[in-house]
Amino acid sequence: TKDDQGKPLFNKGHVTFDAVFSSLVVIFQQAVTIIVVAIPEGLPLAVTLTLAFSMKRMVKENALVRRLSACETMGSVTAICTDKTGTLTLNQMKVTEFWVGTDQPRGATAIAGSVVSLLCQGAGLNTTGSVYKPDNVSPPEITGSPTEKALLLWAVADLGMDADALKRSCKVLHVEAFNSDKKRSGVMIKDNATGAVVAHWKGAAEMVLANCSMYMDTDGAARELGAEQRRNLEKVINDMAVGSLRCIAFAYKQVDSTTEQSKIDNDGLTLLGFVGLKDPCRPEVKAAIEACTKAGVAVKMVTGDNILTARAIAKECGIISSNDPSGIVIEGHEFRAMSPEQQLEIVDRIHVMARSLPLDKLALVQRLKQKGHVVAVTGDGTNDAPALKEADVGLSMGVQGTEVAKESSDIIILNDNFDTVVTATRWGRCVYNNIQKFIQFQLTVNVAALVINFVSAITTGKMPLTTVQLLWVNLIMDTMGALALATDTPTKALMDRPPIGRTAPLISNAMWRNLAAQAAFQIAVLLALQYRGRDVFGTDEKGNGTMIFNAF
Repeated sequence: TKDDQGKPLFNKGHVTFDAVFSSLVVIFQQAVTIIVVAIPEGLPLAVTLTLAFSMKRMVKENALVRRLSACETMGSVTAICTDKTGTLTLNQMKVTEFWVGTDQPRGATAIAGSVVSLLCQGAGLNTTGSVYKPDNVSPPEITGSPTEKALLLWAVADLGMDADALKRSCKVLHVEAFNSDKKRSGVMIKDNATGAVVAHWKGAAEMVLANCSMYMDTDGAARELGAEQRRNLEKVINDMAVGSLRCIAFAYKQVDSTTEQSKIDNDGLTLLGFVGLKDPCRPEVKAAIEACTKAGVAVKMVTGDNILTARAIAKECGIISSNDPSGIVIEGHEFRAMSPEQQLEIVDRIHVMARSLPLDKLALVQRLKQKGHVVAVTGDGTNDAPALKEADVGLSMGVQGTEVAKESSDIIILNDNFDTVVTATRWGRCVYNNIQKFIQFQLTVNVAALVINFVSAITTGKMPLTTVQLLWVNLIMDTMGALALATDTPTKALMDRPPIGRTAPLISNAMWRNLAAQAAFQIAVLLALQYRGRDVFGTDEKGNGTMIFNAF
């Protein structure tokens, strides 16, 4: 209001509207500033920076991350279900033993020609691999899976197989591809010269042997497979398995050429022989598994191999140790036959699952998750996709893995090496550790600024830290802190502690203690400057505000 001369009235006890509005604006500005300070808006940036930096560094260590959050999840993994072939082993198969019947011949010269011919047909035609020999001087080029390559190389080098001549002399009538349920593959061929039709089978020794009623001797005579002979042959298989050899059997059957065959007959077979393939463990695997055990991560091997072979490889790798007699080695069909409650009861103690199907691996992952484990799974085949999807982190193989497996996974192991899985775990723990460091740093700053401004606003009506100053701290200084903490690299000490559980709080008790102590120290110093700084240092209000900001 104004008087008759147009001058404002400043009566005692009255204020102008402009002054009231200005005070309200200041109060609103202070309130908004306090709210901005209370929210750690730098946290999403810090998390993204940490994950992106780790993802880039992990590629250099042969781990290609397809899903960003998988970096952090790897740090919480408590159980790893891993394949054997190619992951724990070198995937470089080589035939080291050869048996015909119950005899172990020194070479092809010690076997009848008819047996050698049948073995060449079984190895060279019942296969998904191929042999290409450009000339008589150069060694043959062999393609196919590691098992097929090893068998073809053995047939060429030890049996003297001529792959081109063999294909010209026979016609393939029917093929039955390898089946993970039956663990064998078959082919029906017709000899172009004689017109004879023969069915050849190749696969897991104990499964092929179960369908045999005769066996071939080294002299080429077919003998009846009695109970004693069967026990002797089973002993040969077991001895190979105990020696960590994969045992493959060859069998055949003469087929009536006048009868129409819609499928290959697998009953009443005649056993030709066994071969034992050795796939050595990777030299670094034992140390990697020891590191996992020390870090509280359980490693479980899931394989399609014979239980004795699986046990031998597990001992060689360190998955089974004499220090843990409670560890269980089980076959897939046994685990499958159990009720879900029984599976839950033993799942923690399972170290090796042999003769497993893809659905057994999926069931194992599901039971482990029900027990509260954070589960990582390695896989390379199309049928591993369900387990890779179900796991908290799916790790596919970059060399031997199929496209379906890679699409179903979160991380691709570019060198198919289990040691890289351990490296990914170490980086995962580093990511989680870096996020915790930043949260502790950010919350300490926010709590200190919040308390200082709130207490000062209540007691003096003024905030020592202005809006611009707090925005500077939040947007600039916190971003620099996030960059520094996000790019911290992993240390060996990260693998000396147990994994962070699925239900563990993000802010631990130690973090709360550090946060409270450091925030209390900052608040005490800054409030002392706020209330006594002008008197002690002889500064004006602006100088004291600058001093508080610089100290903060």
